[in-house]
Amino acid sequence: MNQQRIFLDFLLKEWLFFASAAGIILTSVYLNQLPSFSRDDIQIIFILTVLFITVKGLERSGLMIHLSQSLEKGTRLPLKLICAAFFLSMFITNDAALIVIVPLTLALTTDRKDILVILEALAANAGSALTPFGNPQNLFIYWFYNIRPETFILSIAPFSITFLTLFILASLFIKTANNRKTNHSNSPIKYRAFIYGVLLLTVILTILRVLPVQAGIIVIIYVILFDRGSLNIDYILLLTLICFFGISENMKSIFAANLENAGHIFIFSALASQVVSNVPATLLFAKFTTQWKALLWGANVGGFGSLVGSLANLIAYRLYTSHKDTHNPAAFTTKFIIIGYIAFFIGIGLYFGMEKIL
Repeated sequence: MNQQRIFLDFLLKEWLFFASAAGIILTSVYLNQLPSFSRDDIQIIFILTVLFITVKGLERSGLMIHLSQSLEKGTRLPLKLICAAFFLSMFITNDAALIVIVPLTLALTTDRKDILVILEALAANAGSALTPFGNPQNLFIYWFYNIRPETFILSIAPFSITFLTLFILASLFIKTANNRKTNHSNSPIKYRAFIYGVLLLTVILTILRVLPVQAGIIVIIYVILFDRGSLNIDYILLLTLICFFGISENMKSIFAANLENAGHIFIFSALASQVVSNVPATLLFAKFTTQWKALLWGANVGGFGSLVGSLANLIAYRLYTSHKDTHNPAAFTTKFIIIGYIAFFIGIGLYFGMEKIL
């Protein structure tokens, strides 16, 4: 009975993987052929893998949690937590930023944790949108369309800066309790933090095409020899992405059409993200269009809204609802969805207001 329950919990937790696996099987059967993976597809999967490993190494080194704990000191706690989620996500991805910031928030004795966690999740989505390596969909768009770094950043900067401003203003209205003592002491930083900092820089230079893709092998060699625990990354997420690479190739063969209206690409990708998450939506629509700016905006705006709009939303949601000191998950879910969709519709309005400029 327990095994059945464990299996059912696994199915519910990893429903997106099973849905993507079913999708690749069904589309392959329909076409009577297996999907083909391009050289670019394989390179993106490899870069994502070494990026996940490097971020895991940084987590295990104690550096990120040490930096996060320093945010507790002084005043303006909501502002510092939200800005930390925003800026951390630019460099270590939105998922990893929330894995660091949300547990720290839940360990505090302050109140209003539900609102803080929701705004942290949204801020991480907005911050990660600004860099080519901030989230998986950005990395894919950047690599797939061969975009210059400065062009990429300037194209999405209005989105990130606008929402950073809104979240800063929102944080100023959040009143929290004065007692901010935590139940933990400062975590020591291991010597590996410096090594993983260098490895992260190597991966970033690889993404920016300063170094060849093969440079990422350094990360794998290091962790195999000295820190195998950092190989414990989210392989289900990687498999899900691989499945959606295959589905997008199959869908391209089935429809064999281009969508070239930027407004359509933006709204379709944003809406599709509400159902299947923004990473799969990006992989799907990229095969149909050359309108990368619209897709970039659509995928990142689509990260707001529903809980499945972004995997980062689900991470924040799971961390909050599974914590021993939190309660009333229904109220938290309602607040998350309401605030998320407010941001979603602001993002839509922002895009169409700036469409001619973009």
